[in-house]
Amino acid sequence: MAVRSIAAPPTPWSKNLAEPKIHDTAYVHSFSNLIGDVQVGSNVMIAPGTSIRADEGTPFYIGDGSNVQDGVVIHGLEQGRVEGDDGKPYSVWIGKNSSITHMALIHGPAYVGDDCFIGFRSTVFNAKVNDGCIIMMHALIQDVEIPAGKYVPSGAIITNQQQADRLPDVHDEDVHFAHHVVGINDALRAGYRCAENIACISPIRNKSGQSSSNNGSPKMQSSYTGSSSSQLNKQTVEQVRNLLAQGYNIGTEYADQRRFRTSSWQSGPSLQGKREGEVFAALESLINEHQGEYVRLIGIDPKAKRRVLEEIIQRPGGISNGAAAPKSNGNGTQSYNNSAAVSSGKISPQVAEQVRNLLAQGYKIGTEHADQRRFRTSSWQSGASIQARSASEAVAALESVMNEYSGEYVRLIGIDPKVKRRVVEEIIQRPDGPVAQTAKSNGGGASAVYSSTVASGSLSQSTVEKVRGLLAQGYKIGTEHADQRRFRTSSWHTCAPIESSRENEVFSALESCMREHSGEYVRLIGIDAKAKRRVLEEIIQRP
Repeated sequence: MAVRSIAAPPTPWSKNLAEPKIHDTAYVHSFSNLIGDVQVGSNVMIAPGTSIRADEGTPFYIGDGSNVQDGVVIHGLEQGRVEGDDGKPYSVWIGKNSSITHMALIHGPAYVGDDCFIGFRSTVFNAKVNDGCIIMMHALIQDVEIPAGKYVPSGAIITNQQQADRLPDVHDEDVHFAHHVVGINDALRAGYRCAENIACISPIRNKSGQSSSNNGSPKMQSSYTGSSSSQLNKQTVEQVRNLLAQGYNIGTEYADQRRFRTSSWQSGPSLQGKREGEVFAALESLINEHQGEYVRLIGIDPKAKRRVLEEIIQRPGGISNGAAAPKSNGNGTQSYNNSAAVSSGKISPQVAEQVRNLLAQGYKIGTEHADQRRFRTSSWQSGASIQARSASEAVAALESVMNEYSGEYVRLIGIDPKVKRRVVEEIIQRPDGPVAQTAKSNGGGASAVYSSTVASGSLSQSTVEKVRGLLAQGYKIGTEHADQRRFRTSSWHTCAPIESSRENEVFSALESCMREHSGEYVRLIGIDAKAKRRVLEEIIQRP
């Protein structure tokens, strides 16, 4: 492994010619550049094309088990420092088991805590991102401190502390994905390190039932395979192994049909401190003991005392696992189809995504049902209240309601608990089976969640997500238009003001502006009303 690492150049502010310090178990690709006082911890993976330059701001620290992916740039200003977890000053600190993904920019002074995920092309500058945060793609984090365990949506611009404090919490699915990315990169690190050593390659090629320990050395696992004859399927087996490998505890819960609808789960036996084989045996025993009931697997972070995974592994109809297998997105990382992950087929991916969006915005989920006669008179009956903490739980509960009222209409209700009003009403089942269609107003002012898959096509999915992100952060939405001549001189005209902050009304106003000015440029404006400034300008229609 020929690593390109050199000392910092002599400058008026840096005269000690410090060189990178790379732990023996780390892997640094030869096509990456490390310059100056960069401390690389154990089991770190640094991919090709990265530039880590501690030649102005210094020193840098990259914690154990973290990965820095292709095209990442890490640099720092001469002035400004953050305090690392060891109490010392750093220009850039990256904690343990964090992922800095493709093309991201970390510019000091900057602090990224443990178990964080920084998405593609996102920027962190003069900011602190605390433990367990998930920052998605093309986001800007500047001049703020992001509290621990917060979720930053794609395209978000977080430049004042009020925005940072209003961010939603991460979901279990997000945490699971972030840990999965760390695991993938640890496997890559181990593979790259022994790529030229046939004695090292053979065990990897012939690997069967093995996993990597936290220090990177392979260790034998139990022979449990999750075969068709066993009570646990392969996905559950892999999930348990991943949780144990990351030092998490395993718990269990179960519920009959009635308790499931009200989300009143009962605790099963704790599997803390047990070996892999003992955990599998205990899970199978619980499944056998509660045949005909729901059983779910719980992953617990003992340090943070919080759940990192809730997964139903048995339903009354048989074994089930809600987690979709990870699939490659073509750029070396893994992604999850959350819609597919939480649905057994009754609920469409679009409805599952709606449920996820509602929960992300802090809304509650409810249901109503009606037979043919009640439907004609709009006399809906209330269904079970769904007190779900995750999208998979909510979708499973919705499917249970649909099964219970098979042959009737069932609709999904999104409820804003603060103002006690409905934000969405959508029919998800008709007498002839499940449906997915645009949400409609109930005639009393209730708004609806925009479904891009069934819209008129004027707005792209990217625009829909950007609008949702802006509204979630409390920004106002505006629009402007310009013909070819005005576009060349940047003389935009304002469309009708959008006073509403309801999603469906905003989407409707955007489409109206686009239709009215067909053949012209139309751009979306995100406005911070308090600071009286624009946070986004993006063209959403061209001639």
